[in-house]
Amino acid sequence: MRSLALCSLLMLLLAGCQEPASESSAQADARLVRMATLGADAATTLSLTGVLRARYETPQAFEVGGQIATRHVDAGQQVAKGEVLFTLDPSDLEASLAAARAELAAAEASLSVAEAELSRAEQLLARDYFSQQAFERAELGEREAATRRDAAAARVAQARNALDDATLRAEADGTLIEVSGEPGQVVGVGQAVATLAQAGPREVEVHFPARSRPPEAGELLAGEQSIPLSRREVAGAADPASRTWRARYRLEAPLEAHRLGEVVQTRFTLEQAPAEARFRVPVAALDERGDGPRLWRIVEGEAQPLAVTLHRMTREHAWVSGEGLEAGREVIGLGTHLLTPGMAVRALGEEGAE
Repeated sequence: MRSLALCSLLMLLLAGCQEPASESSAQADARLVRMATLGADAATTLSLTGVLRARYETPQAFEVGGQIATRHVDAGQQVAKGEVLFTLDPSDLEASLAAARAELAAAEASLSVAEAELSRAEQLLARDYFSQQAFERAELGEREAATRRDAAAARVAQARNALDDATLRAEADGTLIEVSGEPGQVVGVGQAVATLAQAGPREVEVHFPARSRPPEAGELLAGEQSIPLSRREVAGAADPASRTWRARYRLEAPLEAHRLGEVVQTRFTLEQAPAEARFRVPVAALDERGDGPRLWRIVEGEAQPLAVTLHRMTREHAWVSGEGLEAGREVIGLGTHLLTPGMAVRALGEEGAE
């Protein structure tokens, strides 16, 4: 009887010693994993350089062709409306005006003769010395002479206007941002010899990467000053050479101490925060085996999958959403393709906590 009691006591002692040993063995066999923290997805911002432009940049060109005789302005010069920019050699235009005036004088003389003949025909017709057919012919001659006189008068006016157009004047107040015409240069009708940035509203021209559609609003950063921008126009197609979208933004407030053509810094928000919360994780934390993308978390020492929705991905990060996700929560961040549900895992760094 005494020997039976001693055996029972010995078995209980052995069982108590083996239980901690088995737990220690299981903990040692757990796979070590590196953890990653879910980050809240903020609205994406993009900083780009832009060029300060005038709302209206008008090419200045002659309405007649000829050789430039004088140049009165330089690039960067402020000009007032009506100020002389260039003049053409007026020799040919003056000769054309003289020829038109001579043609008008001849037409007026022919009209005087035709009017005199018509008056005489009326007198002879009244005395029955002239036939009705001859009288009508005299009327037609007088009308033809009057028409030729009117046409000659129009050519005189046209030649006079052409001579006036030999002087190119600024069409508005502003700044000449480019001047290309030079004395002695032969220019055609409509060939630009300068570009006038008219005084008034200013804009910023920005080129966006092809993957980013220009947003409706942004801001211009000038030192400590921030000026709101509103989109006015976007190019109808991406530039074939640079593969960028050209956009123009209005300045909603005046910008001091900046010149046209100056490079400025701009900032834009590319997308609004989504209605559903999204979180950023390292790409290595995303497991796309099985029926869809998922993350893995540690629950009571075991790896458990959590289904998520993948929204976008770059080379380093993925943006996901799903139930049970919140900013700051830790998930397994590396080696998720080796995990199975219920696998014993331990976060890297916990092995020295005992």
